[in-house]
Amino acid sequence: MRITANDACLLLIDIQERLFPALQDAAALATNALWLQQVAQRIGVPVLLTEQYSKGLGQTLPALRDGHAAAAIVEKLQFSAVGEGELLQRPGGERRQFVVCGCEAHVCVLQTVLDLLAQGRQVFVVEEAVASRRASDKALALARMQQAGAVIVSREMVAFEWLERAGSELFRSISRDFIR
Repeated sequence: MRITANDACLLLIDIQERLFPALQDAAALATNALWLQQVAQRIGVPVLLTEQYSKGLGQTLPALRDGHAAAAIVEKLQFSAVGEGELLQRPGGERRQFVVCGCEAHVCVLQTVLDLLAQGRQVFVVEEAVASRRASDKALALARMQQAGAVIVSREMVAFEWLERAGSELFRSISRDFIR
């Protein structure tokens, strides 16, 4: 089961201003999520963002939020981004594959992944682009998501599967700007 650019959507879950400082490896989360977002945009993979109770937790980090139309940002109160029904109705939400990043791994990411799997979607969780306040919660969440059927991947696995082959101008561009 490979991740294909034509079938995939990148989902950034709740990477918000007020929660961000409490996360373990927050800087790595932001760097890796932004890297994936930029690669997705260059390749043409739709990107969706969620915000959990933005009045209390703030908006998505500006570097990740800038340049996104309002239709790409799903405000939610339920922990699962699928629970309120809006996510799958947004442009990109109809795709059968979801590449998932965000926080917290053991709450909103986990519940979203479980619900996407229950909807019959293929889910790929980017290990270095999910975070929790505690490392043990992240580890347990990754194990549970994998047991439920999600595939745990790295950001480069995603990028190279989206690209499929070398030799194109797109590959050279991505390689030059993102693969070092």
